[in-house]
Amino acid sequence: METNDPFVILGLPARFDLREADVRAAWLRRSAALHPDRADANAGMDEAERARAAAVLNDAKRTLEDPERRADALLLRLGGATKEQDKSIPPEVLMEMMEARETLEQAASAGDAAALDGSRAWAEERRAGHIERVGDLFARAGDPPDAAALRAVRAELNAWRYVERMLEQIDAPPASG
Repeated sequence: METNDPFVILGLPARFDLREADVRAAWLRRSAALHPDRADANAGMDEAERARAAAVLNDAKRTLEDPERRADALLLRLGGATKEQDKSIPPEVLMEMMEARETLEQAASAGDAAALDGSRAWAEERRAGHIERVGDLFARAGDPPDAAALRAVRAELNAWRYVERMLEQIDAPPASG
């Protein structure tokens, strides 16, 4: 496999609104083709090559099953900036995240399970909003998408990443001291 584009690897259309069942079905089809008993499909492939191809398929599946990673892959495919190239985030989102993190840190240091649950619920609600907005932005981006639409998707993805980091922090096991 010469590409690192997960949509191409799994033979799926390059869109944000993929269903997880479709991703899994495509992955199963491609994985089955690598099975050693399918000599017709892997003529000339040795075990190491099949293992590398399977790893590529598995990574493509993980990327497309995760809405944030799928959006990032689609944005890059459409010519949008990487998160390293464009770190823009709306100032109001940054302020909101700073306040939410402060609330989370206070809850964690106090061992307040109810407040931690509240922070998790808040972040999950924000995640759902980002998924919806990214889907809408991709749907309205045009074909081909214009630069402003791609910048809007990147800014939304950058804001979404803050929420994901907060959820990772909430779900991380407490540090032992």
